[in-house]
Amino acid sequence: MGNGEFRMKLSPHGESAIRIELGESIDDDIHRKVHGLRDYIEKHPFLGMIECIPAFASVTVLYDPMKVRILNADHRESNNRSSYEIVVSIIEQMASSFEVSNHYEPRIMEIPVCYGGEFGPDLEDVAAHNKIKPDEVIEIHSSGEYLVYMIGFAPGFPYLGGMSERISAPRRSSPRQSIPEGSVGIAGIQTGVYPISTPGGWQLIGRTPLKLFRPSDNPPSLLQSGDIVKFRSISLQEYELYKGESQ
Repeated sequence: MGNGEFRMKLSPHGESAIRIELGESIDDDIHRKVHGLRDYIEKHPFLGMIECIPAFASVTVLYDPMKVRILNADHRESNNRSSYEIVVSIIEQMASSFEVSNHYEPRIMEIPVCYGGEFGPDLEDVAAHNKIKPDEVIEIHSSGEYLVYMIGFAPGFPYLGGMSERISAPRRSSPRQSIPEGSVGIAGIQTGVYPISTPGGWQLIGRTPLKLFRPSDNPPSLLQSGDIVKFRSISLQEYELYKGESQ
């Protein structure tokens, strides 16, 4: 990168992917670089590139090894290099001209949540762990702004950063065999939403009627890396209304 602040470590990730590490910590500055590099590569795809996947502090680029070699055969020096070496060269060339923008407009995504009761069976435990009232947990959780660092674990599952330590809580000692779709949970200082029914050990504090994973859409995940999420507390009646409208 031209401003001298851009550092990256390249390494193979399987036989048809390259991992670009931009740091070792989870913070907004590194994620901004991840988000910016992902966008830059997607806007300047190289021949044979398949997909670009962002994570907390890295970007993984998937490619077709055969196409990389065939479609880059016009480069004389490519004939004696592996597909991985060719992609490394391409990424390094991109990085030499890539500039991290200090200004990008993330999408603001509001997620309605019905807290407590049968939807949030661990709300009182989270409150007790932090020596506050359940209503305070709801107030703190729903007043924050959360950055979507990555989508993973399950299809459409957002890993959100920015939660207040005042409501942090450890994972459950005994994970549940099945967590309902839309459940909002807390694990450590992270919060997230289960987009599909799946086993899990996060502390459940509420549920959203929104569908975060939509297989027929493109992309299928409602949330994307780089989005800002705001939770809004709703009543059970509002929850049922949302569900009815989405049927």
